[in-house]
Parts: sequence; C-alpha cells; structure tokens
Amino acid sequence: MQNQLTHILLVEDNPDDVELTLHALKKNNIMNPVHVARDGKAAIDYLFYKGDYAQADHVLPSLILLDLKLPKVDGIEILQKIKHDRKLKLIPVVVLTSSKEESDMVKSYDFGVNSYIRKPVDFEQFVETVRQIGFYWLLMNEKLDIK
Repeated sequence: MQNQLTHILLVEDNPDDVELTLHALKKNNIMNPVHVARDGKAAIDYLFYKGDYAQADHVLPSLILLDLKLPKVDGIEILQKIKHDRKLKLIPVVVLTSSKEESDMVKSYDFGVNSYIRKPVDFEQFVETVRQIGFYWLLMNEKLDIK
C-alpha cells in the first residue's frame, strides 16, 4: 500500500494515540510518509505554510486523519479552514476521534468531513479500522491532482 507521492497528515495531541496510529499503519504495511501535528495550530501552520512551516518545502497530504479535541485550535475549526480553502478542500479528511458527542459528528459533516470514525478501544479493532481507512482512502479512492 505505498505510493511515494501520497503523504498522510495525522493531527493528534495524545502521544499514546499517535504511537498507536503509527503502529497500526506500519502493521498494515502502510508505509506512506506521515507528518504528525500535535496541536491544531501546528496543523494549520503545516497546511497553510505558516509559522514554522512558512519556508518549508513539504508536500501537502493526500489524506488527513483529524482528531477533534485538540489544544490551541480544535479539530472543527481546522476542518472548517480546510474545506473553505480552494486547494485544500480536495484533500480527504477523516475524523478519527474518541468523541461520542453527536454534535461533533453533525458539525463535522456540516463542514464537509469525508468520513467520521470513532476510535475503537480494542487494539485489534483499531488496527483493522486503520487498515480499512488506508485501503479505501489511499488505494481505492480516486484523487484529484492538487497543485
């Protein structure tokens, strides 16, 4: 499941969930480059080439895995900014969250999320969920070339 041009942005502040997600990707042979943004501001800076990333020469992701409960800027606000940007709105965003609040799901879909998934508590279920996300969004889904 590797495409050299396909990068993943993981927006997650919980170090355990970051490690779990990276492990699940690796366990499923998803070897795509992953950039981790550990708070909402870092994600926005990365996507919009601001702050620490103003002079950066990085590739925009082909998939964004987004937690909602983040420090500095929450996931809903990040989603809103992505989906209101002419170029970024084409990037699939999968909310991967432990939030059970229906209002979070409604807001996410209102702002154009491509998929909303609650993180399974069971490790094997989590690994399988990540496998299915990777299979669908990185292999099956037809992507527009973002320039």
